[in-house]
Amino acid sequence: MIAAQVRELAPAVDESALALSELRMSPGDVRTVADPERDSLLFVFAGSGSLALGEETRPVTAGAAGLVLAGEEATLEADSAELRAICATIGPDADRHAPIGARETVAGLDDAGSEKATGARSFQILFGPHNGSTRATLFAGFIPPGKAPWHYHLYDEIVWVPDGPGRLHIGDTTEELRPGSTFRLRPRQVHIVENLSSSEQMTVIGIFTPAGSPSAAYLTPDVAAEYRFDG
Repeated sequence: MIAAQVRELAPAVDESALALSELRMSPGDVRTVADPERDSLLFVFAGSGSLALGEETRPVTAGAAGLVLAGEEATLEADSAELRAICATIGPDADRHAPIGARETVAGLDDAGSEKATGARSFQILFGPHNGSTRATLFAGFIPPGKAPWHYHLYDEIVWVPDGPGRLHIGDTTEELRPGSTFRLRPRQVHIVENLSSSEQMTVIGIFTPAGSPSAAYLTPDVAAEYRFDG
C-alpha cells in the first residue's frame, strides 16, 4: 500500500478541537482514514478516486466531500489522475449537535443547495447534522467582489482558500489570501474576508465546531447600529 503525501496546514492547538492537513496522492496511492477518537471530514479539490467505508465504495471527484466518524476505518484511493484533498479532524472535546438527518458517506457541491450568509455572500453545506456530522460543519462559502461588514461567529473555525486573490482583516492586521492559504478564526474573533477580484466570485472552504449554520454571524456594535430599524 502506497501512502499519500501529507502536509499540515493548521495543526492542533490548545482549546480547539480542529486541525487541518492536505493530502496529495499519485495514481494508485492509498490512504487509510481512521482515528479512534476524532471524526474526519475530507474535501477533494483536484483529481479523482474512491472512498471505501465498510461495504460501500463511492467515487470522489473535485467538489466531493467525505465523512469518516471516530472509530471507523475508510480507504481513500487515487485513480488515473493525481488526487488532492484537505482533511479536517475534529476531536472528542467538540460539542455535539443533535443528528437531524440520515448519515451520508460522500456529498458533493452539485447536490448541496445554496443559502444566504452575511452581506451578499452565500454558502453550500456539504456535511453537518443533517447528514451525519454532529461535531462539525463543512461548507463552501462564496464571496462576491468586495467585502462584508465586520462580524464574528460563536464557533471555532478553520478556513482554506482554493482560489483568490483575497485579504483577511483581523483588527489592525491584514493577511493576503492566495490559492492554498489557510487561517483559523477563534470564537468571537472579529474579521472580514475580502474578495479582491473585480468580477469573479471567491470560494472558501470552512470547517467549524460546534456544528450549525455558517450564516450564524454577529455584527460588531458599531456596524450593528447602521442596521438598526426605527420602531
